Amino acid sequence: MRNSSMQEWLDDYCGTSEGVVGGAVMVSNPDDGALAVVAENTSSLTQSEELSAAARASFEAGVPHLSDVNEPGTNSEEPTQVVSLPLRDGDEPVGAVALELHADSTSASIALADLEQAASAISEALASPKATQSEGESSVLLGLQATILDHEHFDEAATAFVTGMASAFQVDRVAIGFLEQRYTSVCAVSRSADFHSKAELFRALGEAMDEAIEQGVTICFPDNLKPRITTAHAEFVRKNAGSLCTIPLVSRGHAFGALTLERSGTISFSEDEIVRAENVACIVGPILELRHKQEQPWHGQIVQMARKLGAKLFSNGHWQTKAAVYGSAVVLMALLLIPVEHWVGSPARIEGSIQRSLAAPVDGFLKAAYVKPGDLVTAGQVIVEFAEQDLQLEIRQRQSELAQHENTYSAALVRADRTQFVIAQAKSDEVRAQLGLLEQRLSRSRVLAPFDAIVIEGDLSQSIGAPIEKGEVLLTLAPADQFRLIVDVDERDIANIRVDEDGVLALAALPNETLSFEVERITPVANNRDGRNFFEVEGKLNNVPASMRPGLQGVAKIRSMDRSLMWIWTHRFVDWMRIAFWSIGA
Repeated sequence: MRNSSMQEWLDDYCGTSEGVVGGAVMVSNPDDGALAVVAENTSSLTQSEELSAAARASFEAGVPHLSDVNEPGTNSEEPTQVVSLPLRDGDEPVGAVALELHADSTSASIALADLEQAASAISEALASPKATQSEGESSVLLGLQATILDHEHFDEAATAFVTGMASAFQVDRVAIGFLEQRYTSVCAVSRSADFHSKAELFRALGEAMDEAIEQGVTICFPDNLKPRITTAHAEFVRKNAGSLCTIPLVSRGHAFGALTLERSGTISFSEDEIVRAENVACIVGPILELRHKQEQPWHGQIVQMARKLGAKLFSNGHWQTKAAVYGSAVVLMALLLIPVEHWVGSPARIEGSIQRSLAAPVDGFLKAAYVKPGDLVTAGQVIVEFAEQDLQLEIRQRQSELAQHENTYSAALVRADRTQFVIAQAKSDEVRAQLGLLEQRLSRSRVLAPFDAIVIEGDLSQSIGAPIEKGEVLLTLAPADQFRLIVDVDERDIANIRVDEDGVLALAALPNETLSFEVERITPVANNRDGRNFFEVEGKLNNVPASMRPGLQGVAKIRSMDRSLMWIWTHRFVDWMRIAFWSIGA
């Protein structure tokens, strides 16, 4: 954790002392004894590592250390060497300080003398960090952590946290914001839940947070002693008066948000308050980030992971990685634009090439049904019979009437009664006609199969004895070895279908086998079913398996003209957009 007072001392020493190229101050952790950098004035990562290594060596050895002369490098145009000195609290080592100096005979001795004079003051400031933190501050920090963990949702936890922090630090307002697509969005403000009426204020707070996050430092205005870019902070203070302090929230070396404290009046933020606020942000920030991530939607988490992966890939600037990524993108775009075979997929069904519906020839009662759907029948086979008793009785009645009229006809002929002879003859002819009609109805009481076929519809086994009206459909027959394929092509795809095009059929009953076919006919009239318009496309199967039956359903794909993958994946959406824009324009 950085120590502001040590950082100020080191910056001042490096800036005013001649021959000093950089420096670092490290202190040991009282819990595990590990050294950590509390102040640093370096110009590169290599210089920081060299100074840290020298300070660690001096701390472990317990004696001052002067390194060998280094050749001129990126840090200095002259040869340099590192001098390091352990820091003690009595006899107990508490840290070390290291400086990189120009390699002349006087710089090292002067710097070493200065460090020995300042060692006691530095050791006193670093030896007992726990003593500088009162029990009240510890209780405030624990209370803020408990506030965050006590609420079920992140919004409630963040609002309670900033409200508690505003009370603890005695400021007018505390705001917290998180980075969203490279810009900070304010998500909680102390003692305020109305985001709409104060949208301009929150926008200004977000800009101030962006300013601190981009520079990676705490910004306090108007009492910021260090040279920082404070344009957004100055603008906010100009409009709202008072002072503003913004602290970046960092987790695993990356800033994810910021914490802003606002105070009205002329009282500005002291160094002690800034340090306390930084401690709170350092400890509580990762907890807030975890709560915020837990409530992100799944697509937001995927986008965040993709951004982190991209940043990791390009963070080191490896040209090989960039070339691989850009090359893959170019290859992918080329593949999307290369024409490939385009197939139009649609629901399909198998029908018999001829479908014959057998209707009831007369009114009557069903006597017997000899077949069910799926049965094979031969031409002339009796498949349905109607009850004949009523017809037989009526035929006998007509035969009796005919005999009576014939007797009357004979008697009139003997008596030479011409009038009675003619009447009897006419009545006999009428009864003969009625008798012929009854015999014809009797012959139609049996329904015969018109050709060799399979029954595809009509189960009459549960209707024996039921009355049947003339013309009612009884059974539907189709040839057992002749089929046709009907494909219901969506109206949006019918323009891509041509006669004689090849196709492939996969049936639900035969999923492991595909059948080839050719398009024979396209019905020019659209049908509507289940809320969709489609055209019936008739196809001829090239080979028919023995297990084929009418009524089977599946999916057919018809070959169309070659198209690019980009067009195949997007043409439906593009066509919809064209219709939508055309409708708006109309």
